[in-house]
Amino acid sequence: MPLSKIQEIAESFDPIGLTEMDSVQLMNRVDTKFVFSLDKLIELLPLLKEQYFLLNVKNVLFSQYESLYYDDKEFSSYYDHHNGKVNRFKIRYRKYVNSNLVFLEVKHKSKGRTNKSRIRVEDIPNNMNAKDFDFVKNAGVKNAELSPSLLNNFSRITLVNKQMNERLTIDLDLSYAWCSKEKSIENIVIAELKQGKVMRNSPFYVLMKENQIRPLKISKYTIGMILMYDKVAIKYNRFKKKILKIHKLQHKTTIL
Repeated sequence: MPLSKIQEIAESFDPIGLTEMDSVQLMNRVDTKFVFSLDKLIELLPLLKEQYFLLNVKNVLFSQYESLYYDDKEFSSYYDHHNGKVNRFKIRYRKYVNSNLVFLEVKHKSKGRTNKSRIRVEDIPNNMNAKDFDFVKNAGVKNAELSPSLLNNFSRITLVNKQMNERLTIDLDLSYAWCSKEKSIENIVIAELKQGKVMRNSPFYVLMKENQIRPLKISKYTIGMILMYDKVAIKYNRFKKKILKIHKLQHKTTIL
């Protein structure tokens, strides 16, 4: 029922196509994330209708994504995030399921900004080939070896501001899989405001403040790593408050 209601609301937005979105790709940007419930999304999404377009590709409003993350044996990418390292990388293959496009992407976080580099590839591989590894190294990644570490799937709604240079992605239906283990996260929305520079007069930012929803530094990758790996094998003490917030939003005692 909640997803069908969100679909109904999404259909009421003015549409924008992929070509029209080219001017707001924001490959170098500032990201601000918020986490809240599906019920809250149903309440707030209609309030954005006048300020934002909604991505519509051949009448598909919910884009499906599949991501395979890569890390080294020490989980350096995960721990760099966990330890708050200001200069860090995230490596993944991402499949845009609806269009059957696949990219190798390197996200470089430095001094609060995110720079994303990517190349087109044929499919998500089980092992990274030499050409792809060279691309990753040229993007600045220093890890000597990389191997798959986590599989993630989710649905995304993409909004584009009609007046300001910003995009807003709304991710839901998060699920993870690794080594015969699977986990879904229900009732959770991760919204990410992508801007060339921080603009707190953004309609969405203002709406979040009015509803006392504070920005939360979290990633789908770190959530998945905590869910998929043994808690003894991977530390997550600096993420405990964020995990507790997700617990509360799910109205459950535990997801771990």
